[in-house]
Amino acid sequence: MKTVDDYESIRKAYYLEGLSIREISKRLHHSRRLIRKAIDHAQPEGYRLKESRSAPVLAPYKPKIETLLLESDQAPRKQRYTGHKIYQLLQAEGYRGCEGSVHNYVSQQRKVKKHPQAFLPLEFDAGQDAQVDWGEVVVEIGGERRKVQIFVMRLNYSKVRFVMAFPFQKQEAFFEGHIQAFHFLGGVPGRITYDNLKTAVYRVLAGHNRQEQNAFTAFRSYYLFESHYCTPAQGHEKGGVESDVGYAQRNFFAPIPQARDFGALNTMLRQACLNDMQRWVRGETDSVAEVWQREKSALLPLSQVDFPACTSHVVKVNPYSQVVFETNRYSVPVEYVGKQLGLRAYPFRVEILSLTQVVTEHPRCFGREQDILDPLHYLGLLEQRPGAFEHALPIRQWRQHWSADYEGLLSALRQNKPDGRGVREFIAILKLHHTNPPEAVNRAVQQALKLGAAHLDGVQLCLRQLGAPPELPLTLTLTQPQFAAVGHQPVHLEQYDQLLEGRS
Repeated sequence: MKTVDDYESIRKAYYLEGLSIREISKRLHHSRRLIRKAIDHAQPEGYRLKESRSAPVLAPYKPKIETLLLESDQAPRKQRYTGHKIYQLLQAEGYRGCEGSVHNYVSQQRKVKKHPQAFLPLEFDAGQDAQVDWGEVVVEIGGERRKVQIFVMRLNYSKVRFVMAFPFQKQEAFFEGHIQAFHFLGGVPGRITYDNLKTAVYRVLAGHNRQEQNAFTAFRSYYLFESHYCTPAQGHEKGGVESDVGYAQRNFFAPIPQARDFGALNTMLRQACLNDMQRWVRGETDSVAEVWQREKSALLPLSQVDFPACTSHVVKVNPYSQVVFETNRYSVPVEYVGKQLGLRAYPFRVEILSLTQVVTEHPRCFGREQDILDPLHYLGLLEQRPGAFEHALPIRQWRQHWSADYEGLLSALRQNKPDGRGVREFIAILKLHHTNPPEAVNRAVQQALKLGAAHLDGVQLCLRQLGAPPELPLTLTLTQPQFAAVGHQPVHLEQYDQLLEGRS
């Protein structure tokens, strides 16, 4: 195939040197047909198929393929015919050609029918619009790699992004993501656009009408923003946040972040969002942070008290002083055995209540069939049954984490007070955790061992001494004005005469 350089040399010879086609053919050794093409066109034309290639095997089945494609267009999006399925249907009717020919023809027909999408450039008012979406990433938490869900909110005016990680996309995480985003952004946007996600939408109705979940309606009413939902399967209607999800996945989570827990991970993400605001958007003269400062005044004000981002459940305490939630067992004080209590499940913690009083609180467990026990709940029962001390699961879990000083104290008490009396006194020392911080009790135990007072009274004395304010020595300075005359008063000897008169 001839190149652009060949065409250039032919055209220069013809137009600039005035050579004939015959002379150019002799000099440059090109065919006259090629020379005529170069004279008419400045560059080689691409290959053009003058007439369609014959397909003797497929040709009888082309009308059937076109019928199947029309039928496929009327079917639900996820139930349409693939090229392979069409090939199988043609085989059933006697087609003996290759599958590639069917795929090529199907692809050509779909390209003819497909119309390129066109989009409008949009402009938003300050504080009026935001978008929300979820994404999925892989992180390393506590040394273990796991998939987590990221909640992303975007302000359409200033282009500020907020990203927060959760172990799931449940409703309590959905609410908590909003609340933390509102605090981060400094207010509430007037309208938020969503997909038709189940945590917000109970049923999709005709047009843009939606029957919302009651809990989400209450949440929206609490913060006074409006909700807007995309047309089903039309995610481009909130393309800004869709793009932000991909941006966060590529920039905030590459390389794979490592964190101790979700709290540490979300602290890292919050800082990443703050750093991200220093960027400039094309066409803007100010940074995202500067535009955001102007937008904050247009946001709706935050409520003084956050909406409770939790789900509520009724639970019953079993004989082991535990309540079961999502297959995991959480301990409560033993006096509640057999009673019905309330449970509030937040994204990262669980509260257990008796009427309106919070009985206890635990970190939320994301595993299955796990025991989440607070050993303080069982100390009263252990005082009555000290023989179960070695085998009690709450104590065994606690012993994996407490300091060696506790083991030294237990050993000393067992040696000095046999027959279970030492264990019972050690349990009484552990009960000091009910009313004192763990660090204070730990220091008191350590100090009691150093003083040789390895017993309850010794630990209590050390605990009182640690909690008492330090005594400051009294200092007297005679340089103060009220003491300036001390040592300089005049001597009056007649005072002694008064003493003698008194004696007489």
